[in-house]
Amino acid sequence: MLKKDVKYNYQGPRTKDGILDFANRVAGPLVRSLSSPKLFQHAMSRHDVMIVYVGATSPLKGNFTSAAEELIVHSYFFSAPRDVLPKEVSLPSLPAVLVFKDGTYSTFNEEVDGDLKTWINRERFPNFLKIDSFTLYAMGETEKFVLLALVKKGLCEKSLRFKNLVEKLATELRETYNRFFYFGFMEDSDYIRGLVMDDVIIPSFIVVNLSNDGYFLPLVAVETEHHLQEFLDGVLTGSIQAQGGNGAIQRVRRFIYDTKTTLQPVFSQAPLLFCFLVSLPLCLVTLFCYLCLKKRPSAYDDEDDDNGDGVLLAPSVGRRKKLTEKKID
Repeated sequence: MLKKDVKYNYQGPRTKDGILDFANRVAGPLVRSLSSPKLFQHAMSRHDVMIVYVGATSPLKGNFTSAAEELIVHSYFFSAPRDVLPKEVSLPSLPAVLVFKDGTYSTFNEEVDGDLKTWINRERFPNFLKIDSFTLYAMGETEKFVLLALVKKGLCEKSLRFKNLVEKLATELRETYNRFFYFGFMEDSDYIRGLVMDDVIIPSFIVVNLSNDGYFLPLVAVETEHHLQEFLDGVLTGSIQAQGGNGAIQRVRRFIYDTKTTLQPVFSQAPLLFCFLVSLPLCLVTLFCYLCLKKRPSAYDDEDDDNGDGVLLAPSVGRRKKLTEKKID
């Protein structure tokens, strides 16, 4: 979307609702003003995540606006006076930046959280949500792990139990794991299948690290919340070894896997086309090698040049010399 000669790229799921929400978000002001408690409550009811600046004009507000210019493609940004916020919101000082989500809020602390834009980008996701491949890819930019319950569409009994386990852990132990993990469930496992380069069990649990294309699998079957907590602790302490990654060997394996998954449907649906696609490059390489070998001089040709060609060329060389002498005369 183009707005005032600035291009905003949509990076969400390819759905009608997602695209319309992106268009409405970018078309409006970068920072929307909430001037009354009624407007604040209305915004809270419409958005799962709200990023709010509270206070007067300050350098922090300038940084907040700069962050909004880049992250408006993902989230809504608001500003409000102190008296608009709910009474239970406690602010040690003003100005302040808050993120409201999951029925609670977090306050930005520059000494602890560092850069404001990085903090907002990390906090803009709900603590537990349905995750698609676009969201999962965006989460990789934050360098946090993502705990996923891979479930079947329609949520059978076992899938529903796995989903509820992750949601319960995300809610009850939020303060323990929020700094390190996002929590969610995924119904379409094609992205994860491509990540691990193998079939995945549905339902199951997996922790992914999209910053380096790594993943972790539980060592034992996870049936209870305690088992799931031990799995996360093993990821943090290093007792569960990471798999995958983006090293040289892994990239070669991924190239082979991508080639295989691309050609396999072609072979099953159109065998003749598959044979043509495979044989054409082989024929071109064979022809190229043949032409190179044909153009290469052989030892026999060199021997012929040494034995006889020099003698045969001598008269013509002599004639050229005579013609040259005549031209000079």
